[in-house]
Amino acid sequence: MRRLGQVAKKAALILSTLSAGAVVRAIVSGPASGQVQAGQPEKYDPGKHYYAMGIYVDRCIGCGLCVQACKRENDVPAEPFYFNTWVERYQVPASGETVVASPNGGHDGFPEPAGKMDALRSFFVPKLCNHCDNPPCVQVCPVGATFKTPDGVVLVDEKYCIGCRYCIQACPYGARYLDPRTRTAGKCTFCYQRIVRGLKPACVEVCPTQARVFGELGELSSPLVRFKRMNKVRVLKAHLNTEPKVYYANLDGEVV
Repeated sequence: MRRLGQVAKKAALILSTLSAGAVVRAIVSGPASGQVQAGQPEKYDPGKHYYAMGIYVDRCIGCGLCVQACKRENDVPAEPFYFNTWVERYQVPASGETVVASPNGGHDGFPEPAGKMDALRSFFVPKLCNHCDNPPCVQVCPVGATFKTPDGVVLVDEKYCIGCRYCIQACPYGARYLDPRTRTAGKCTFCYQRIVRGLKPACVEVCPTQARVFGELGELSSPLVRFKRMNKVRVLKAHLNTEPKVYYANLDGEVV
């Protein structure tokens, strides 16, 4: 605990080009080399923040801009198998089973469904790593490569990751993948390299309908706190007791 306090007090001067994993290593090890860019805070204390995300399901239009922005910002492989965030379309028919589709993760939007369906309702649900307070991925990692930061973000240190896939199997949200280039686990980082500089995650910034809300749980003035106070929110798979920190407003009961 003493070491953690010392680390927080001498948080790094971080370059914007660093990956999320590199950002955390810089914070843990001390000031990074190089010049600080204009507008970048000199210090970042992870112990003074606690992040989460909210999503208005009824505002999402399935445009795919969030998926595109995430891939660009975080250098996610371009192939249609790897996503830090993706969007699913739910179609609830008058009879029969709910149809769930996510072509290319929603990256290119959603085409009109083939054939006719007498749908009672149709809606889009963005998904991502839930940055759980009780993350099973952290528990199963044999080398400590997956860890939770003091500011509540679950990350992967690619220098320690051995590509065993235990965390991928343990994640109940299907939010992880094995990067084919590095053979290490990849996932949403809340764009950690951005939030430590006071910026929003890329997916939040580009959303044309403001379906995503990002903020801090401990700040009364945070948009995330207001989101939780003004809406009836749910989390995915609450029965698993992973304590997710991605909250959904107006979430349909058909969503799993």
